Amino acid sequence: MPTLILVRHGRSTANTAGLLAGWTPGVALDERGTQQAAALPGRLAGLPIAEVVTSPLQRCQETVQPLLEARPEVPAHTEERIGEAHYGDWSGRKLSELKDEPLMDVVQAHPSAAAFPGGESMRAMQTRAAEAVREWNARVERDHGGDAVYLMCSHGDIIKSLVADALGLHLDLFQRISVEPCSITAIRYTRLRPFLVRLGDTGDLASLAPREEPPGGDAPVGGGAGAP
Repeated sequence: MPTLILVRHGRSTANTAGLLAGWTPGVALDERGTQQAAALPGRLAGLPIAEVVTSPLQRCQETVQPLLEARPEVPAHTEERIGEAHYGDWSGRKLSELKDEPLMDVVQAHPSAAAFPGGESMRAMQTRAAEAVREWNARVERDHGGDAVYLMCSHGDIIKSLVADALGLHLDLFQRISVEPCSITAIRYTRLRPFLVRLGDTGDLASLAPREEPPGGDAPVGGGAGAP
């Protein structure tokens, strides 16, 4: 079965503003995110990408644009089911405000029980994304063969939930996974089991350096902004 390359979108204006963007329209890449997207074709130069599938949201579309310009022969598709979590009433709010919401404790420690007010549950988010991947796996294998490689550009929580699915982890453990902006995660699917062969690879170790304000124990909902 195919190998899936998961790319989180580049750093966005919402990431740097500390906002939980969700499906809020008009959230674009910031200057650094644009640079990350421009570097993506070079990072992927050695891979024979058969298809590109992307979330409908602007920040993902902008992330894959340089890659599609470099490889005009590669078919591109938009897939609603790998769009960001529907955060409902939380969309567009500051993360610094949301940390005091009682639901945030559930999102962090027991996400399988979390449902966003006016939005969707985290279980539903993972289910739709995993179903999309399985359907695209079958389609890519049918059209390009079992050794094909294809790419999906999506969002932090979506990618983390897909990694948990591939590893057989309960959704309640998915907050232990970290994927930075424009990081590359690769999952090789087989008939019996998936193999996680890359996780959150940016080629940059800056995010491992000590920070003036050490990160807390909570996972950044939506994925975080990456290295400073």
